[in-house]
Amino acid sequence: MKDLFGKALLDYQNGNYTEDLITSTNISDEDELPLPYLFRDFKNMPKLEQKALQLTKGTVLDVGCGSGSHSLYLQKKGIDIKAIDISKGAIHVAKERGVLNTEMLALLDETETFDTILLLMNGTGIFQTLDQVNTYLSHLKNLLNEGGQILIDSSDIKYMYLDDDGGFWQDMNANYYGQLDYFLKYKGEEEMPLKWLYLDFNTLLTACLAVSLKCEMLAEGEHYDYLAKISF
Repeated sequence: MKDLFGKALLDYQNGNYTEDLITSTNISDEDELPLPYLFRDFKNMPKLEQKALQLTKGTVLDVGCGSGSHSLYLQKKGIDIKAIDISKGAIHVAKERGVLNTEMLALLDETETFDTILLLMNGTGIFQTLDQVNTYLSHLKNLLNEGGQILIDSSDIKYMYLDDDGGFWQDMNANYYGQLDYFLKYKGEEEMPLKWLYLDFNTLLTACLAVSLKCEMLAEGEHYDYLAKISF
């Protein structure tokens, strides 16, 4: 991978901000992802993210930390937090911004245990495909201390398949409707497409029950998004 996401974060951090990331999926057109948004402070975060950070306690793992905005907020509150990401550029930026404990690491390679695990900005996306959800949830379960919690957000993107009459259209031979191919462009370069998963709450709930985890809805956003808590 070219780590275009990391390159964009580095450019912004180093004062070389000239254009934004361009994202698209196999069911949606290209759209801009403004780089300043990836460096937002608490007051500019969506309400679901704010709620998750307010509920965070104990030792914390920030999965897919990006530029480190969530970690920095919690760190300033005196919370012991570890930030991980698979992007080398993101980890470099998070360190430069002051995150004390960061590591370039995939979630499935994490071995420490925590009281709170954060998966925000569509945290279910990291599961990639529906058939890997149980693998990831089982691993997350192993990373939780007794009494711990996983705070995760996602969206039910069923609305993207509604026709003009309000009917739900989907190819029944296709994959789960929330399983997408995700494309990223930056400064004329294209990243290899990624698998990205949006999970509706009921599907997440069923997957949690299958690995003996509890899942509860904490809040719903304004556009089919939600925040959930997963625990023993």
